[in-house]
Amino acid sequence: MLASVIIPTFNRRAMVCEAVVSVCAQKDAAYECIVVDDGSTDGSAEALEREFGARIRVVHSANRGVAAARNLGVAHSRGELLAFLDSDDLWLPGKLAAQVAFFAAHPEAQICQTDEIWMRHGVRVNPCAHHRKPSGDIFAASLRLCLVSPSAGMLRRRSFTRNGGFDEGLPACEDYDLWLRIARDTPVWLIDRPLVIKRGGHADQLSRRFWGMDRFRVAALVRLLAEGHLTAAQRIATIGVLGEKCAILVQGATRRGRLDEAERYRALAADGGGAEL
Repeated sequence: MLASVIIPTFNRRAMVCEAVVSVCAQKDAAYECIVVDDGSTDGSAEALEREFGARIRVVHSANRGVAAARNLGVAHSRGELLAFLDSDDLWLPGKLAAQVAFFAAHPEAQICQTDEIWMRHGVRVNPCAHHRKPSGDIFAASLRLCLVSPSAGMLRRRSFTRNGGFDEGLPACEDYDLWLRIARDTPVWLIDRPLVIKRGGHADQLSRRFWGMDRFRVAALVRLLAEGHLTAAQRIATIGVLGEKCAILVQGATRRGRLDEAERYRALAADGGGAEL
């Protein structure tokens, strides 16, 4: 099975080259590597083409955000399996082969991920217990926080297509949104080996760029409820977490004097997701 590796990047010339090196070091799996340059102005595309040549494909795009960049990479890809790697992360040897072998052994599986090593400012850190990745039915556990890392995941193309890909209207938490829509219908399996290095702490991370990240998670939860494909238990759990996140946003908006915004989230929680954002 061919795996398509898709790396979106924006102004991360040094880090994206390191990410591609980690892909090119993968053995025992057939793959193609597509880097989507999302409007970089730091010479990223030129550096990639100079260093890697025909070993990768560089797709050029205007700056439209990470969701659009990943979707564009998928549109240019050919593999039955899709793997995403953020340009600030790295794969360890054997990552690709382990997941391809998992899908070959489990033809019913639609998505899997590996465990990962967290680095912050170059120092290894241990994630909190609530970040520990479950395996199987992860829907309820994933409502409060994203438990699938794009750099660790691999899924079948048909699952990505059936669920509509990444929502390009979300500037952040687009991965949380997609993984929930997938986990709603199918197990997300864990290969319990740390095969990804997740690098954090740098200034251009999305979590630092936007305040109130729960705004985007609330939008994803409202979409889930509106689509109407949840089981009764899933719907109850989703409404409960929606209420919790709206309460947090009400407090934050009130502190900032954004009283109209606070009222919108208060009404949204009271209506169980039926009110308009």
